[in-house]
Amino acid sequence: MNIELIILAAIAVFVISRLYAVLGQKTGHEQQPARRFNKEATVRAPEREDEAPADEERPRVRPAFTGPAAAGLESIAAADPDFSPDDFTKGARRAYELIVNAYADGDRDALKQLVDDDVFEVYSQALADREKAGSEPMRLVRLRSARIVEASVDASKMGRVAVSFESELSDGDTMRNAKEIWTFKRALKSQDPNWLLDEVATAS
Repeated sequence: MNIELIILAAIAVFVISRLYAVLGQKTGHEQQPARRFNKEATVRAPEREDEAPADEERPRVRPAFTGPAAAGLESIAAADPDFSPDDFTKGARRAYELIVNAYADGDRDALKQLVDDDVFEVYSQALADREKAGSEPMRLVRLRSARIVEASVDASKMGRVAVSFESELSDGDTMRNAKEIWTFKRALKSQDPNWLLDEVATAS
């Protein structure tokens, strides 16, 4: 065998063995493979038990009543949480129109459903006098305003609300302005939601 081939073969074996010694072993400085981002593994902060869901409806706080009848209205609302001065005023306006029209038409049955016994007795007598005299009734032309001026609750939980009305009435020949204070009453513990006319007074 050629001595040169033997020498070259020995050199090759030596070089390969050194390369394996360097490249074939872990040194601790190798780069670790990149980890995939897993959004499911994202740590979420635990929800606090005392925190309500954002979309949960919070209880609404009713604003305080204002005006001269505020204290009485608060007392009524305390006994009847569904009471609303705005809704009451709308109902009072409607009641005024119904009562004035029923009185003009002489409709005693309709009046009896809307007023208490004392007021009904007064209206019935006035109707009898008008019918005897043959005079024309005053009819409602326009209800100009309605506003609550007083409210109260007595020991028996009877609520009363006084409403000042201003209207225009006519008998066909003459027109007059009417200014009256009507007081409505209702037993606040009753299941009947209707208020009855309890008193009528001329406003100053």
